[in-house]
Formats: sequence, C-alpha cells, structure tokens
Amino acid sequence: MAEDLKRELGLIEVTLSGIGIILGAGIYALLGEAAALAGNAVWMSFVLAALVALFTGLSYAEFSSMMPGAGAEYLYAREAFGPHLAFMTGWLIILGGAVGAAAVSLGFAGYLTALTGADPTTSGLVLLLAMTAVLLLGIKESARAAVVLTFVEIAGLLLVIYVGLPRLGSVDYMEMPQGGSGVLAAAALVFFAYKGFEEMVKLSDETRVPEKTMPMGILVAICASIGLYVLVSICSVSVLGWSQLASSSAPFAEIARYAVGQEAYVLVSLIALASTANTALLMILAASRITYGMARAGSLPSILGLVHEGRRTPAAAILAVSVLTALFLLAGDLSLAASVANFTVFLVFMIVNASLVILRHRQPQRPRPFKVPVSFHWLPVLPILGIMLTAFLMLQLQRWAMITGAAMALAGLAVSAIALGLARWRDAKR
Repeated sequence: MAEDLKRELGLIEVTLSGIGIILGAGIYALLGEAAALAGNAVWMSFVLAALVALFTGLSYAEFSSMMPGAGAEYLYAREAFGPHLAFMTGWLIILGGAVGAAAVSLGFAGYLTALTGADPTTSGLVLLLAMTAVLLLGIKESARAAVVLTFVEIAGLLLVIYVGLPRLGSVDYMEMPQGGSGVLAAAALVFFAYKGFEEMVKLSDETRVPEKTMPMGILVAICASIGLYVLVSICSVSVLGWSQLASSSAPFAEIARYAVGQEAYVLVSLIALASTANTALLMILAASRITYGMARAGSLPSILGLVHEGRRTPAAAILAVSVLTALFLLAGDLSLAASVANFTVFLVFMIVNASLVILRHRQPQRPRPFKVPVSFHWLPVLPILGIMLTAFLMLQLQRWAMITGAAMALAGLAVSAIALGLARWRDAKR
C-alpha cells in the first residue's frame, strides 16, 4: 500500500470543489422548505446564515495555513483541547458528512421523482453507488467530475437569476408568514446550503502548496456562494412567490416551467440532478478524508487509513462513509437529515472558533501565513462572534434534530473514553 496521497490539486480545482459542495443541495433542495418558514423574506435567512459561514470560514482559512492536513478539525481540536474533544469533533464531522450526503441524495431523489416518477429511496441509493465508484477511481478523476458538475450547477443558478430579474419588485420581499422567528428558523435550515467550505481543508493532503492555496480558495468560494444565494432567493420568490415554492419538491424546476415552459422544466431538473450529485460526491469525499486522517493518527482502526496501491485513494474510508450514508438515507426525511447535519456542523464550528482563540493565546509565535483580522490585544474578535452567532442559529433548529445531534456528540465522547481506557489497559498489561 502507498504511504501518501497524491498532490494533484491547485487553486482552481480547490476553489471550484468548494463552490461545488456549497452550491449543491442546499439551494436546489431546501429552497422550498426555507420559503415555507421565511416567506418572501427567505433572502434574509441566507444573509444571516452567511455571517456564520464567513466568520467561521476565516478561522478555517487561518488554520489551513497553520496546519494543513486531511485531519483538519480533528487536528485543530487536539491541539487546543486534547484527545477526547478532538475525537468527538472528528466523529461528528464523519457522521455529519454522511447525514449531509444522505440529505443531498434525497434532494436528488426529489427531482428525479418529479421528473420520472422513480422511487425516491432507490434513486438515492443508485446515486450513492455511482458517486462511490467515482471516488474509488482517484482524486484527479473525482476533481474533474466535480469541476464539470460545478459549472453545470452554476449555470442552473444563473438561469433562475435570468428569468427572475425581469420580475423584480413583483412581491413584497419583507413578507414573513411566521414573522422573525420563521426567518431565523429558515436561516438555521439553509445554513446547510453553505456547508462545503469546511470540507475543503480535508483536501490539503492532495493540494499543492496547501498553506497558501487553501485560505484563498476558502474565502473565494464563500464570497461567490453568498452573492449567488442572495440573488437566487430574491429572483425565485419574484417568479413564484413563497407559497408556491413551499409546495414543490422540485422548486427550481417549477420556477423554470412557470417562467419559460415544459422544456425548461426538464432542463433545470437535469441541472438540479447534476448539482445534487456533485454535492453528494464531494461530501463523501471530504468525510472519507477525515476518516483517513483520524485512522492515520491512530484514533480510528488502522484499516481505515489504508491507501489503494494503484489508485492511491483511501478506499476503505470511502467505502465505510458510503455505507454509513446509505443507512441515513433510508430514513427518508430531507428536512430532518439537513437539520441534524447542521447541528453537527454548528457544534464543530464552535469548537473550531474556540480552538483558534485558545491557540492564539498558547502559540502566539506559530507561523500563520494567513491570519484572521481584527484583534483586541491577542484576542481575535471575529471567531468569538462566530461562536455566538453559531450557538444562536443552533437553537433555532428542530427539537428532534438537536436531540439526535446531541446524542451523536455524546456517543463520540463515550467511544473516545472507551478507546482511551482500552489503550491504557493494554499498556498496563505490557
């Protein structure tokens, strides 16, 4: 087996991979769910969610310049908090990635069912098998597929903007059927649409000059996605209004049918299928890389750290994450899956921001090619704001999503404690 992953990715591939994950399922699959909560003011939900993404994205950019590696958040938390919280963090990212990929696959199935009448669960599983096969081929092949599909999904968003721009002003953009609480709840849900920038750092072991490439790629991907999301959400309600969006399982396709006709409905449905497939591909890719990173660090079984000799991909980790994704997919609830994935991400983001604050104090002299701006003495301000905003959005999630996410976090702590206890017992026996 080969020892290292192959460094194939430059700034363009890294940035487009990040945009590809961010722009997929969130906007294509969750726009209708969010409109039901926020009404025509759904654009405000995307802006609020963007603040959390931006503040935390800056922290990821600094960390990726300090300690690039596939272990990412696991490594950051271990440096700041020690092995138990580090294990829980990695555990949550793996589970959250699997739940997120399941939600994306369900979004894919929603569009395919609306287009062909195919069974949603079967459609999601077929997609999962196809994306796993692509990932097993190699990182270069996966990145090429992601780049092509990213351009397809951007084209879909630009099409919605194109048909919506002439209709600007046709609705009240401050209409909130559930008031401010609905806008906040929608912001907590659509944060799923911004998932992706944190996954980019897992590609550090396969990126050329990661300490420079990663920070730039993260910031460009976030800023591009924010602009597109706000424009798309405004244009979408301008065409259909929130109530029609809320009642559709394929909202983008409905926008195209209403504005252009049946041919556009089919075209946008195909674009949505490509977009959600792309996001599923990249979420499984990222979750498999942190699984690989943790296995190489000795925190997960060593078999998960094996690299295929011919393809030089972490094949065991890819298969393990794909099986886990399939189990979550069988639950069949898109909104709940997205909310659970958000809970795990929110918790991880608070840990990452807190880790940055702690390491700024403990390791002030450590080289940081990129550094988060705005500090009060040694204390960085923006990561603290990121913690506060993330916690606030977390509290807007569905109760069952918070309960499920908390149970997953506690399970990670329990597994960590058991593993450490067994290691100490083995050492004592020697």
